[in-house]
This record gives sequence, C-alpha cells and structure tokens, in this order.
Amino acid sequence: MELKSDERDFLMQAIVTASGNIADGGGPFGAVVVREGRVISRSGNRVVSEHDPTAHAEVLAIRMAAAAMGTHDLSDCVIYSSCEPCPMCLGAIYWSGIRRVVYASDRYRAAAAGFDDEMIYSELALDKESRSIRMDRALTDEGDRIFNIWDNYPGKILY
Repeated sequence: MELKSDERDFLMQAIVTASGNIADGGGPFGAVVVREGRVISRSGNRVVSEHDPTAHAEVLAIRMAAAAMGTHDLSDCVIYSSCEPCPMCLGAIYWSGIRRVVYASDRYRAAAAGFDDEMIYSELALDKESRSIRMDRALTDEGDRIFNIWDNYPGKILY
C-alpha cells in the first residue's frame, strides 16, 4: 500500500521505537497513536522489562493516548505499529474505538522470530469446550445480577 508522506513518517516512528526498544530491554515492537496528524503517544513492548504479559506496544500506546486525551474513546485516532497487532492488541484496538491500523511487518514474520500468535488465533476459533484453557462457569445468577444493576444505573457511561 502506498502511504502519504506523514503516514510513512508515523509508521517509521513505530519502527524506530521498536528498534530502540530492543536495546532498552524490550521486545521488537513499537506503536504510535496519532490524532489529527499529531503523535499522541508512542511505546515499545515492555513485557519482559515490566514483568507484565499485557505490556505490548499497542496496549501501552493506547493506555498513554487515552490518559493524555482524558477519554477512553480513541475513535478519531490511527495506530501505527511496527508489526501486525496480536489478538490481545487487536482487542484493545477495537475496545478503544480506533478505526484504522497501519502496520509494517506481519504475524508470520513475528512467528519466525519466535512470537507465534497462531495458537491464540486458532484457539479463538474453537468452542470453549475445545480450548486448551479450561473455562468453568459458576455463580451465574450472582454474576448476572451485576448486569441488572448496571442496566438500571442512571449514571452509566457506555463504552
């Protein structure tokens, strides 16, 4: 795909962030969140250095952008990533409302480098009963009651 000059610059910032992140003890991933042509946040992957399996570049950049903007709704933002987002990051992108992702490398190259998300993609396609993680449902009435409270809560903000 042909990118406009500024889009190319934003994607290069994500790539440069990923490269610098390696030397800083992080993984080879970088992400930049942009709004109205301005960088709001950028981050590298900090899983190992922060001992946090959710500290992926995209998730951290989304958290930082939401904090900087004072909102959970990033629907007017674009995220640029050095690599195709994994399933967790893609979920965070959907939840944030971001409507466009621009990425450089893909999940297959990441897998070749030791970051294989294919198992997660495959697991998500299975019925709960067939997944490798056991999922047990209990206290259904009590759990559902919380949603009854939410349904009737006058101060709720949908997201």
